[in-house]
Amino acid sequence: MDQARLNQLLTELIATWENEVVEFKQASNDYPTDDIGKYFSALANEANLRGAESAWLVFGVHNKTRSVVGSDYRPQLERLQSLKMQIAENAEPRMTFRDIHELHHADGRVVLFEIPAAPRGIPIAWKGHYYARAGESLTSLGLDKQDEIRSQTLAQDWTAQVVPAATLADLDTDAISRARDSFARKYANRFKADEVANWPLSTFLDRARLTQNGQITRTTLLLLGKAEAAFHLSPNPAQLTWKLEGQERAYEHFGPPFLLSTTRLYQRIRNIQLRILPQDELIPVEVSKYDQKIVLEALHNCIAHQDYARNGRVVVTELPDKLIFENEGGFFEGQPDEYVEGHKTPRRYRNPFLAQAMAELNMIDTMGYGIHQIYQGQVRRYFPLPDYDLSEPSAVKMTVYGGVVDPAYSRLLIQKTDLPLADILALDRVQKKLPVPDEAAARLKRMKLIEGRKPNYHVSATVAEVTANKADYIRTRAQDDEFYAKLLKDYLEKFGQASRAEINTLLLPKLSDALTEEQKDNKIANLLTNLRRKGRICNTGSRGHPIWKIAE
Repeated sequence: MDQARLNQLLTELIATWENEVVEFKQASNDYPTDDIGKYFSALANEANLRGAESAWLVFGVHNKTRSVVGSDYRPQLERLQSLKMQIAENAEPRMTFRDIHELHHADGRVVLFEIPAAPRGIPIAWKGHYYARAGESLTSLGLDKQDEIRSQTLAQDWTAQVVPAATLADLDTDAISRARDSFARKYANRFKADEVANWPLSTFLDRARLTQNGQITRTTLLLLGKAEAAFHLSPNPAQLTWKLEGQERAYEHFGPPFLLSTTRLYQRIRNIQLRILPQDELIPVEVSKYDQKIVLEALHNCIAHQDYARNGRVVVTELPDKLIFENEGGFFEGQPDEYVEGHKTPRRYRNPFLAQAMAELNMIDTMGYGIHQIYQGQVRRYFPLPDYDLSEPSAVKMTVYGGVVDPAYSRLLIQKTDLPLADILALDRVQKKLPVPDEAAARLKRMKLIEGRKPNYHVSATVAEVTANKADYIRTRAQDDEFYAKLLKDYLEKFGQASRAEINTLLLPKLSDALTEEQKDNKIANLLTNLRRKGRICNTGSRGHPIWKIAE
């Protein structure tokens, strides 16, 4: 929002004053983050119960005079925005502010925290406790309010709603045929294929959980409906969008039936064969840029977990080396990393009716294995693992890589096919230059899979040898201190003495590129100190301007 809109918004909030979805605070720079978290939980829950899209926590307005007095809470923009991550880390389920706005009012700075309503069916907790408002007071969320929120999913499953105006004539015949085949394959041990094919259409749709007592539902139209029947779902666009970004740009929208449209979208993706050359071999390993099963699994997950009440599209963005899948609605049950190992089973679904129907048609499973299979598929193809972006509380973004980030990582996977997934996850973070937990880094070092100093780890040459450019590896590999001491000794014997600047000129280019400038400077200082203490060199200058010579 621009400043004029923010000023108008503040005027409107003050006019209605504090209620269950608005809270004003004068707030100094040291306002406790824990208290902000409690208000986040309370206001999000109250917004849900009152059907409001957002709630507001406002800093810089006096409680009693109802006037702007200004707030110096986190005046640095970067520090202010970092509060989003702090809230997300302790909110359950993981969500944070929709946005944090700064208004430069004539009477002082005002900070407006825009808090999204709690998702339907899910109350928001802060550090394990549920909060609510009682007038202007902060209180615990009573069991009655918790039950009211949790019961919303049962009553408001968007995908389960019957569409009275829709008929069987609105369904696509090719999609119906594909659905029968998928259902027959799933239950091949119970029904013969010709038996399923001969069921009356209404019988098949009920047994496949697509209709309710013969009545067309939104799920029926999404999965099997004709493209021209999408108007029954308005204002929801009922679309999957493919978007190409790069030197060339293009896009295409795909409507129902989603059972067929996902494959049509996949066919738009540019899928070439890539070659990875294993260490010490001349014959490359060929893999496709994208695996169809992985792409469809990711796309079907987007359809199953989309928050259709938000009336958005599922978007697949194709970049030169990756695909980004986006769907509306935050991650519904737990966190993505909980599903990577394949042990967690979701207890709830945002769209239980749609999820059940998709499972009946073999589009997804309902045991939480989808993410695990996507990760394992990338491992089998020696590619980087997917990344999840949950920074926006009302959307989920998943990136699937279609190329090599670090050749050493890919060669390592080719050589070591028995690595546990936990170690591959850590190695993936190493190649992406992301922080690695100390315990995981220590384990990988013991196995000689990585080298370097925290945080500049890299894949070890003892396993993956040298990457495509061997000189790159040598530049990042650290030498021992005797190597640097020998260089310095040779220099001093030839020229007699050296200043610190001359020593820096000699040694800095030889130090590992994995070190920061500060670490390189400290490395040289420590080397000089150690050599002086051992009596091998001495300082004949001053402390501020040393002149180093070989000790007599």
